[in-house]
Amino acid sequence: MTVATKGPRRATRTPSRKIPDYLIYEIMDGKPIYYRGYRDVLAGRKTPEEIRGRGSLQALIVSYLAGFIGNALDETRFFVLIGEPGVHINHRNNLSNDVAIHDKTVLTPEKISKNYADVPPKIALEVDVDADLSEMTETGYIYRKTRKLLEFGVEKVIWMLTEAQAVLVATPERIETVDWSRDVEVMDGHAFNIGAYLTRQGIAVN
Repeated sequence: MTVATKGPRRATRTPSRKIPDYLIYEIMDGKPIYYRGYRDVLAGRKTPEEIRGRGSLQALIVSYLAGFIGNALDETRFFVLIGEPGVHINHRNNLSNDVAIHDKTVLTPEKISKNYADVPPKIALEVDVDADLSEMTETGYIYRKTRKLLEFGVEKVIWMLTEAQAVLVATPERIETVDWSRDVEVMDGHAFNIGAYLTRQGIAVN
């Protein structure tokens, strides 16, 4: 009599929970990078709006930069985009900026649409990191994103880092970090000063 024997039992895999697309902050090298705090949303501790919102300090700095740049630059030559304007580098990389200065000869009016811009801004400005960094360091993320933007054709990437009270300025030739109380040139001799602006507003950052 032949006795049938059972083969090796396959391990049962628990399907991983799909993370909603609205929690994706960027796509980098084909992999999603989620908003900082997305795990709290999945656990029901926070709403998506809570993690996508900016702190008042970051929001104020973005507002200051946008206003300063809008007043300093010729609006017939440049678009100044705010509100996390997206940049489509290729099918594996969709990044965002806090403020993006676009030359109108590059981002022509007919290219303005509901989609991410597929041409590089002239200048990209970032205030802190909104991405979840559980799989990389903050420094690694900043340098990786900066390199991709520069390789895409961005002339200058400027990061405002509130924890360090510093400004990182990157061009294809060099990267330097300065105290945010120093003047930082955006372009054409127009410079902003985060520390001086906050002092004028009576704001002390600890």
